[in-house]
Amino acid sequence: MGEKKRKEDYKPEFVFERKNYKFMLIGVAFIALGFILMTGGGSDDPNVFNPEIYNWRRIRLAPAMVLLGFAIEVYTILLKPDSKEEN
Repeated sequence: MGEKKRKEDYKPEFVFERKNYKFMLIGVAFIALGFILMTGGGSDDPNVFNPEIYNWRRIRLAPAMVLLGFAIEVYTILLKPDSKEEN
């Protein structure tokens, strides 16, 4: 009988809290946006050089977005959980 009570009282715990998961999604969105901004700029003809591949968006903005996304992810992992009083 005591075993049944323990199973009923069992409450699964997540590794992170709700705010951590929100920040994780924001970080993943920054990383995905950075990779999307890096795409394009190629040439259909391999014999023709397209200097558009070296524009500011692909060389500066996109990698900065990816690094910012990874920084947000690290911050999220290290974010201190809210202190809760346990009785």
